[in-house]
Amino acid sequence: MNAFTAIFLAALLIQVAVHAWLMLRHQRHVLAHRDAVPAAFAARVPLDAHRKAADYTLAKLRLGWIGIAWNALLLLGWTLGGGIETLDQWWSALEWSPLATGTAFLLSAIAIMAILDLPFALYRQFVIEQHFGFNRMSLRTFVTDQAKLAALLVIIGTPLVVLVLWLMETAGSTWWLWVWAVWTAFSVLMSWAYPSFIAPIFNTFKPLEDETLHSRIENLLARTGFPNRGIFVMDGSTRSTHGNAYFSGFGAGKRIVFFDTLLDELDADEIESVLAHELGHFKRRHVLKNIAIMAVLSLALLATLGWLIEAPWFYAGLGVSQPSVHVALLLFVLALDVFFFWLLPLIEGLSRRFEFEADAYAAQHADADALIRGLVKLDKSSANTLTPDPLYSAFHDSHPPTPLRVARLTAMQR
Repeated sequence: MNAFTAIFLAALLIQVAVHAWLMLRHQRHVLAHRDAVPAAFAARVPLDAHRKAADYTLAKLRLGWIGIAWNALLLLGWTLGGGIETLDQWWSALEWSPLATGTAFLLSAIAIMAILDLPFALYRQFVIEQHFGFNRMSLRTFVTDQAKLAALLVIIGTPLVVLVLWLMETAGSTWWLWVWAVWTAFSVLMSWAYPSFIAPIFNTFKPLEDETLHSRIENLLARTGFPNRGIFVMDGSTRSTHGNAYFSGFGAGKRIVFFDTLLDELDADEIESVLAHELGHFKRRHVLKNIAIMAVLSLALLATLGWLIEAPWFYAGLGVSQPSVHVALLLFVLALDVFFFWLLPLIEGLSRRFEFEADAYAAQHADADALIRGLVKLDKSSANTLTPDPLYSAFHDSHPPTPLRVARLTAMQR
């Protein structure tokens, strides 16, 4: 057995075992606290809502158990099972140019992975979400969304893949620097284009019509110095009852978006406070920091791929006999999660730190108690558990558990 094969299998086994252990901890922790609302929330959250959140969490975990095994088997099938080798041989037999072959190979691999994930997506949406009363999406809308995603993959993904593969083939030993520049520019471009050109493909956005709420928000924006292109309401209720709010875009193109479900759930004070939290991300430069972090991380990863792409043991160790740049790219992406699983607590920890900073900003510029009420209402309406396992949360949650956020916000008011 190739030494790298042994390392890969050991890393995969450890990752699956740790992931399963974390899920088991989370399952036991949520179940153990199912019949008692945390004391700090007893006056705000009814026991039946708390139990619903526990049951919803457990239902998602049960699907997660299947997902762990399925994803591990798929990874082994793609690599040591010969899936990548077979797909590459099929496209190579057509005797197209290396660039055309590589592009078709990567796009078809992405399409196959998406198709294999469809049963899980359907079960999540039309069984779990439906059972707990969150789903408002019809099967027709689901299919239409998938068709739109496929079209975007072809329209946007094809030129990007062609350019990346061309640079990998022609830019010499420093190709990874050029690819990094392209990827960084693409990421920034998509952040700018998403609110104006991509999001409207899936949802309808209308200007906020509530004049009283609009005036309050405009006053908050003026106090915080937040230029924007408008305040919009998104028809999130056409797909789900879950609520959210966000801002997107750069410079004068920034826009604020409320889900219509959030506006239905919260009062004006709570909406203003939730928006102040989102503005806190902007004022604390979290978006720019995330872009910078991802740029550094992607540079390190591409440099690593630049080294591996010349190593025969990398291909042989993952079940491929014929090296190529497109095969190396897919192998690297597939194996990445196995070896970088341990970075999740650092990445999610930084994200949770940003959330705390945004909460602190909201407490300074809006009503902290209103933010607390809003967080609790959103958790209740979305059935987010108030009792996650701390270690599981450290690996999987980009937002701090609501009890921790409420405790900090309460302390700020003393």
